[in-house]
Amino acid sequence: MTGIVLSGGENRRMGKDKAFLKIAGIPMIEHVLAALRSIADRVIIVTNSPRLYASYDASVIRDVSDKRGPLTGIYTGLLHSQDEYNFVVACDMPFLNSQLLSYMAGLSEGYDVVLPRIDDFVEPLHAVYNRRLIPIIENHLQQDARQIKTVFKDVRVRYVSEREIDRFDPRRRSLKNLNTPQEYREEACLDLECRSY
Repeated sequence: MTGIVLSGGENRRMGKDKAFLKIAGIPMIEHVLAALRSIADRVIIVTNSPRLYASYDASVIRDVSDKRGPLTGIYTGLLHSQDEYNFVVACDMPFLNSQLLSYMAGLSEGYDVVLPRIDDFVEPLHAVYNRRLIPIIENHLQQDARQIKTVFKDVRVRYVSEREIDRFDPRRRSLKNLNTPQEYREEACLDLECRSY
């Protein structure tokens, strides 16, 4: 399995590059990479700022299309992956749970997508994607259909239930994206270094 980190957002709500904000003295991207390496043989970072990630032990890839958005990032990661199954996460998810990642990876056989669902909410950036999706995603992007959920109508999806998630992460922090300064302060401030942000 390959781990794919999407780090191509414009960070408008945060106001600075989220990937390098620190949690317990460590940049978010390093928390994400450490969790992915517990399940993945290889890691790909999809970003439009490759020089920022040059020091990390990962393949750093630019988006292959100028159609911005996470679906383009997923497509780019899958194109560059050598593995059938790929665990895709966002760079602003520093609380990934290795046991939940492993459990979801173990469910992937026979499915195109494995992702969490809580009530009507699904988290497509904490999900396993099969490389068979490449032509399907390409077709959606060509039609300018950039919402990830539109892809799920055409493929075999395994939804991971609340009960399954809660076995490993009852607080569900692993699904939390830190998009704003307030979320960063509330969710991630374990020391003084981020309280002033």
